[in-house]
Amino acid sequence: MNYLRGFIPWIAFAVVSSAGWQWGAVTGLVAALALLASERRSGTEREALVLEGSTAVFFAALTALAFALPDSGLRHYGGGLSLGWLAVTAWATLLVGRPFTTGIAKRQAPPEVWDHPGFRRINVVLTAAWAASFTVTAAALAGVAAAGLGSAVSIPVQVAGFVAPAVFTARYPERAKARLEQAA
Repeated sequence: MNYLRGFIPWIAFAVVSSAGWQWGAVTGLVAALALLASERRSGTEREALVLEGSTAVFFAALTALAFALPDSGLRHYGGGLSLGWLAVTAWATLLVGRPFTTGIAKRQAPPEVWDHPGFRRINVVLTAAWAASFTVTAAALAGVAAAGLGSAVSIPVQVAGFVAPAVFTARYPERAKARLEQAA
């Protein structure tokens, strides 16, 4: 579950935002930059850091906005904005034919499978699952914020938005490989 490290800045943002969206944004930015730097120092290829790079861009923009306009109505939509950004990132990687999960999967899979159509297909499906979950969760969180339902509702929504695709990611590749082997 190495891919979960990429979500540390988002989790930190969600936790610290209760003390103020500016501090949540700064915390997310610091965590994103630290994670990105740590991964690059450890030799992680850029292709495996699409999510981390996108995260740093988001939190840099959010930090600037949060401090420039601290009373902006957007402060109530931090969860929806962040999941919406992740959705845009995931869908964009599919659109350009470079699913964000591919770089992560290459860290765990042997190089001889990287060019296999099955490997590519698995990563398209995984990225689509994450993109769909991010999209639905962003919409749900925007609705929760608009209705003023608070963290008692938003936290379980956010957790579900990450847990569902994480469970799918943990289980799907083995099932897909078994089907490919059976078909061969």
